[in-house]
Order: sequence, then structure tokens, then C-alpha cells
Amino acid sequence: MSKPRYRASGDEIIDAMTALARCSKGQQIIVAGANGPQRMFELHHRGYARVATTETCGLPRGQYDVALVEWQSHSIKALSATLDWLVNFISPTGVLVIWIHDREHPDRRKLAAILQKLGFRIEAGTRSEHGLAVSARRLDVQQQVLAA
Repeated sequence: MSKPRYRASGDEIIDAMTALARCSKGQQIIVAGANGPQRMFELHHRGYARVATTETCGLPRGQYDVALVEWQSHSIKALSATLDWLVNFISPTGVLVIWIHDREHPDRRKLAAILQKLGFRIEAGTRSEHGLAVSARRLDVQQQVLAA
């Protein structure tokens, strides 16, 4: 008999994503994914006051410092389309953090290729028994820092 599969708790996901993003309580954060509203309330409970979901974010103008994406039960192509839309909300120095639930078994190379196509590079990541999380920043910003 197989054991029922345990899903990551909201706390585990928020802890991993905020650690990778190195969030401060004053930053503007946009949350995407099926659990976006729930994650927004969890962040508010932790003291992050400037959090919006993709349903409440307004028009894209690079206004968010951090984008947190919790991805589950969708294809990597659907994730690519979502990220293509979402990156317009992220400031030039902002960070994008993606949590992918383990059952998806993402190909990290495909994810890295999608992010590179959008002008981002993975800077850090973590894996647990329940999922994979990566943080990425814009390539041009990293090149500017290296040049300085």
C-alpha cells in the first residue's frame, strides 16, 4: 500500500520563497498561482503590507520588487506563458521566485531556458521533498553590477 503524498504547507512555501527573494516588509510583492489570494493573506499576516495578486495588480509598469509564483498542475508551456505576462510587472532590479510542486518533476534546464528567453538568470534555488524553488534576476542588471 502506498503512502498518501504529503503536500507542502503554505508556511513551507512562503518560507522558501521569501528566503530566496530576500524580501523586506516594505517591498511591493505580486503573488501568482492558484493559491495567490491565500498566499497574499499569509504574507499580510507576516507583516508584508504591500502584496497584491495577479487579480488585483493593475496594469503592468514594472512596479513590483518581488514576484512570487506558486505553480502546480500545469504544463511547463503554461508556466512559460504566465511568466511572459508576469515579467512586465517586475521592476528592473526585481526578483522572480518560482515554486513548482514536486509532482510536476520539472526539467530544470527547460525552466532555465524559459527564464533566459525572458531575460532572467537563475541565481539560487532550493529543493525539498515537496517541491523546487528558484529565484531569478534580470540578466542586464547582473551585467551592470559586474561592470561596476
